Amino acid sequence: MKKITYCLMAIAMMLVLAVPFETMAQMQAPAPSPAASVSQVVGFTKISIDYSSPAVRGRKIFGETEKYGTPWRAGANQATIIEFSTGVNIGGTNLRPGKYSIFMTPQESGDWTIHFNSKGNMVFAYMKEGKIDEEAMMKDNAVSIKVTPEKLSQTQERLSYHISAEDNKVAKVTFAWENVKLSFMVDTQVDQKMESMKGAFSL
Repeated sequence: MKKITYCLMAIAMMLVLAVPFETMAQMQAPAPSPAASVSQVVGFTKISIDYSSPAVRGRKIFGETEKYGTPWRAGANQATIIEFSTGVNIGGTNLRPGKYSIFMTPQESGDWTIHFNSKGNMVFAYMKEGKIDEEAMMKDNAVSIKVTPEKLSQTQERLSYHISAEDNKVAKVTFAWENVKLSFMVDTQVDQKMESMKGAFSL
């Protein structure tokens, strides 16, 4: 009888111990470039950015990991997506509400270029013979702007985006990674929308 009791106890203990091992086996390691998002309402417009946040991890990013003169996805894993709930103006170009993917072309000196892709594609969708086909990429380009990079005094380990409401009419979007910071402005066209609403109510 005692033997049976001991056997049952041993089986019970094995079952209890087996659960954590099974759970651990099903767990995945943390993503090296975790998903991140930021959003801000500016005027009448909600601006959202979904991206993956890679780390520097002791590497030289710009000029080596991300080559100068080559468009890259401005993040990791999936496309970096910026979404506007209403129409906006960037660099003098009106953009419709919706989602756009962001590409960046870093330069060793001078301004960098930020591209807004109208189809929300990944930059790798334009690969041809191991290189980015920039002519094909530009066919889906909604707007490109030149931005002067700022050098950071300390290393920014994780890639990040930040949206500032500024005067609640024009938003400031800031990108930072490694030793570089870039900012661009998004005009949410508050005055135009106010005029449009006035016109609608006056009918």
